[in-house]
Amino acid sequence: MNKIYNPTPDTWASILERPTKTVNDIESTVKEIFTAVQKDGDAAVAKYTTQFDGVYFENSLVTATEIEVAINTISEELKAAISLAKSNVEKFHQAQKTSRVSVETAEGVQCWQEKRPIQKVGLYIPGGTAPLFSTVLMLAVPAKIAGCNEIVLCSPPDKNGNINPAILYAANLCGVTKIIKVGGIQAIAGMTFGTKSIPKVYKIFGPGNQYVTVAKQLATQFGVAIDMPAGPSELLVVADDSANASFVASDLLSQAEHGTDSQVILVATSKVIIDAVEKEIETQLNVLPRKEIAEKAIANSKSIFVENDKIALDLINEYGPEHFIVCTENNDFYVDGIQNAGSVFIGNYTPESAGDYASGTNHTLPTNGYAKNYSGVNLDSFMKSMTFQKISEKGIQNIGNAIEIMAEAEGLQAHKNAVTLRLAEIEKR
Repeated sequence: MNKIYNPTPDTWASILERPTKTVNDIESTVKEIFTAVQKDGDAAVAKYTTQFDGVYFENSLVTATEIEVAINTISEELKAAISLAKSNVEKFHQAQKTSRVSVETAEGVQCWQEKRPIQKVGLYIPGGTAPLFSTVLMLAVPAKIAGCNEIVLCSPPDKNGNINPAILYAANLCGVTKIIKVGGIQAIAGMTFGTKSIPKVYKIFGPGNQYVTVAKQLATQFGVAIDMPAGPSELLVVADDSANASFVASDLLSQAEHGTDSQVILVATSKVIIDAVEKEIETQLNVLPRKEIAEKAIANSKSIFVENDKIALDLINEYGPEHFIVCTENNDFYVDGIQNAGSVFIGNYTPESAGDYASGTNHTLPTNGYAKNYSGVNLDSFMKSMTFQKISEKGIQNIGNAIEIMAEAEGLQAHKNAVTLRLAEIEKR
């Protein structure tokens, strides 16, 4: 990790820059594939699946037989772990349900808000070197609790044309209605436009590489909503001498192994802990199966020393980390003061991987600084808030004149007339 000591605020932006390509670097590729899928449907999807994943399908839909094989393939130990995680994710998201909000804003004017599920949602589950079956739980469980009618899952196939059995098992367990062996840009395009085999959805969820992130953003130009622009994973740990260097190093490496474009940052008020963490990283890195990936991510990462907690907090809020771990003597200061973070992990015994898998919180979180203006996925992500109003004769009399005056001032005579006619009808009685 690159060590930086006491950087001045005017250098923070450049120091904290993410190691990602700009949208312009990859947008042309994404647009090309979107245009092809919009025009040629499944034929274009098949073409790009062959090009990028090295496999060709006549039919990309996962069959009941494939699901049955996956169920029988998964060990009982893994099934039990998935069941525990699913239960905790359900508990946390079930608790997010809210009742109808209703208020009488004036006598005879009743207003209320109710939530309705998004009817058709698409879930993108990365495959590749790390098949994220845990993400199936994080997306399908709240979708089911919300009451979404159609839950479509797309995930890239391996070279043999299969989806990882743990992904299939989790999808079936969580009530996914259709599973499709398609990944990358073509999967996002398929769910955006709809093809013969891929249903068109109203909102797309899920993490992915930079190409998937840009594809999701492009989808919004075609009337499809997205959860957030979630790109490569990132983690920031703030630590002092009270932190366990071994734990901190393991957390940094847990994110670094996601991908070469992941970024991890250590912010510390102690030079001693920075040195200790660096040594632990070297030791732990050597035994990781994904050492090569983690090494490249670590090379893009930083250890930053600052003089005190206040400077550290200001820097962290400027960065807006996806994952934020607090391991200091003054944890409450950071917990109370953090404004920009996707998910916060507090204390030496709260690893980020707990949130990734089994604590119950959602791990689909904003990256690239989007924690400044986006929330992580939650139950409300799968719902829409609808407002209602019911006005009695007394109610329209109470607010009618104000409506007439405001409409006339805006030059909207028909708006005024809609009230004037009703008031005149009441006055006749």
